Amino acid sequence: MGKTKLNERLFDSLLPLLAVLAAFAVGAVILFLQGVNPLEAYKAMIVGAFGSKNGLADTLVKATPLLLVGLGIAIAFRGGVINIGAEGQIIVGALLTTYLGLQLGDRMNGVLVIIIGLVAGALMGGIWGAIPGYLKAQLGVNEILSTVMMNQIAIQIGYYLLRGPMIDPAELEAGTNIPHSARLPKTVDMPRFTDIAQSLGLTKSGSDLNLTGYLKEVYGVLIEPTRLHSGLIFAIVMAILIYIFLWRTTIGYRIRAVGLNPHASRYAGINVKRNMVLSMTLSGLFAGLAGAVEILGLHHRMFEPVAVSAGYGFSGIVAALFGKLHPLGIIPSSILFGGLLVGGDKMQRAMQIPQVLIQAILGLVVLFVVSTDYFVRKRQNRRVSVDSGDKSEPIATSAPSSAEAKS
Repeated sequence: MGKTKLNERLFDSLLPLLAVLAAFAVGAVILFLQGVNPLEAYKAMIVGAFGSKNGLADTLVKATPLLLVGLGIAIAFRGGVINIGAEGQIIVGALLTTYLGLQLGDRMNGVLVIIIGLVAGALMGGIWGAIPGYLKAQLGVNEILSTVMMNQIAIQIGYYLLRGPMIDPAELEAGTNIPHSARLPKTVDMPRFTDIAQSLGLTKSGSDLNLTGYLKEVYGVLIEPTRLHSGLIFAIVMAILIYIFLWRTTIGYRIRAVGLNPHASRYAGINVKRNMVLSMTLSGLFAGLAGAVEILGLHHRMFEPVAVSAGYGFSGIVAALFGKLHPLGIIPSSILFGGLLVGGDKMQRAMQIPQVLIQAILGLVVLFVVSTDYFVRKRQNRRVSVDSGDKSEPIATSAPSSAEAKS
């Protein structure tokens, strides 16, 4: 019986991976009908995402916001609420970080401004997430509807600011009026991996170390100029801290308890409404943090809101579900989906495939992965009903010992 349960749990854990493979199988049929060789197309995707130094670096760059957003989504789901508003939370976090970076960048120490920008972006995202959380807890407003509406509000606020108060003065002088902010001072750029490697004295190339093949490409990501920045390290540290928070602290236990059964939690004395608001606030906090990291580590200026959020608010949901809503599991799943985003662009250019077809294949991956959550829950419920109806437990033939009686 125990071995059967172990096999079932192993199958449940592998189900998201099987869903990705199934989505690729359906995508292969679509590519074939379009006259494209599916094997060559998928080879271009994999090589483009992981087969070179720049491809691997771009994959990790996209994995960084996915990981931060996914951590927030995991907290919300564990707390029994659904956050569809990470797109808006990314935008408002990025806006405030940009504003503070421009105002303080030339007046204060760069490291201090980076810290202020990260904290401010996180707090702004947390506030943006707390609003639908409060509406859900106190007024019963559906959080899916409210967070989607908050997304649109954030987008329109972003366009207003970037076409007015926050527009780059150089655009006004040139008369082009392109909606983006000025470039942040370089002193507030988050360090790139190249800078970190140089500060650690890692100056030898892969050839000098006798590295060949893929190891040389991986090592090149660490010491050669790429877009990869220290935000990745920061995001991984956050994942470890969130794991400790959810599974090793009282507050984390209460959040998970509310998500599992709010009625039992209320009976046990846990403030359900407060923990719902807290879950949405923390979820928005990490989405806002993702926006801050994107500005300080990658873009260094705020431009069109939708381009900055880049769909990470929705892709982060899939990364979180693929990682089984576990902070440490979201790390590899974010890298995988970052690779899908980068590989999709490479495949489109290599195979001359329309962009809408790439989006359709990625959409299939999202659909299949999200659907696995339903099947996993259905299988779990079936196992619970079978276990509760199992009458094969042995009957005790002797009286319990004194220790058992006391327990």
